[in-house]
Amino acid sequence: MKKLIPSYVRVPLLFAVVFAALEYFIDSGDRPAFIKFPMVALFLGVFLFLLIAIEIVIDAVDKVTYHLLTDEQKEQLANAQSVSFTESKWYQNIVAKLTRSNEMEREEDIMLDHDYDGIKELDNVLPPWWVYLFYGTIIFAAVYLVRFHIVGDYTQAEEFNKEVELAELEKSKLPKDPADEVSYETVVALTDAASLAKGKEIFTNACAACHKADGGGLVGPNLTDKHWINGGGIKNVFKLISEGSKNNPSMVAWNKNLSSKDIQSVASYVLSLQGSNPPGGKPAEGEIWVETAEAAPAAATTTVVDSTKVEAPAGK
Repeated sequence: MKKLIPSYVRVPLLFAVVFAALEYFIDSGDRPAFIKFPMVALFLGVFLFLLIAIEIVIDAVDKVTYHLLTDEQKEQLANAQSVSFTESKWYQNIVAKLTRSNEMEREEDIMLDHDYDGIKELDNVLPPWWVYLFYGTIIFAAVYLVRFHIVGDYTQAEEFNKEVELAELEKSKLPKDPADEVSYETVVALTDAASLAKGKEIFTNACAACHKADGGGLVGPNLTDKHWINGGGIKNVFKLISEGSKNNPSMVAWNKNLSSKDIQSVASYVLSLQGSNPPGGKPAEGEIWVETAEAAPAAATTTVVDSTKVEAPAGK
């Protein structure tokens, strides 16, 4: 009997919903959860198996129920459902291939001679969908055996230790103490070699694409001259790297990818480039910044030219 939503649509849709929910709620990083976590793949496999089994049972019940209807009831049901020939034929072909079941009118052909108190037995073959899933488990077991017990890819202990290392790495990025957190109000320029080396490393990986490795400027402005678009000094450079530029979408906020300590190191390294004047540097942009005793933040548009405030565009 025809359903509102055919099973060949309902089963994949429900399976996709469960799969998407697992991917959403399970943090698997850059790999799908069913690849990174074998138990998730096992759950999805069992879930799909149960869906198919339930649909086949429901279809079998529908067939039995339909067989018990009178010819008049069958005709009324057919008229009410208006099942198209193409849809019905396509669906029945799929079910036939997955079950290889015989029509009830032909069950006499596969009836065994055994009779147990009037109960007879049919000599049906195993459903192909069940057989194929069983073969799939054998293949999975063979691959698992070779990968983990012969080749020795990795053990559960090694996997656990790797996850612990990753967790410790993520934990190390967090401030160990509130006193270690750097803010706009507390940031100061660093001059020690270790901090500048750390800032240079981050700058090379994250900033060189727009500002060139030597800071001479490419898409972004030249960082080696005395001109600044959003204000110079450690506070303004720290603020710009941390929060990004509201007027220039290319200059994104890095506070979600870098710790405040790392941003302080990058800002300090940028200031250390002042006066290096690399060859091929971009022409100066913005206005000359002169550091004062109480330098106010250059709130996206304010800079200082020889201690005089002027309006300037966003960017560096």
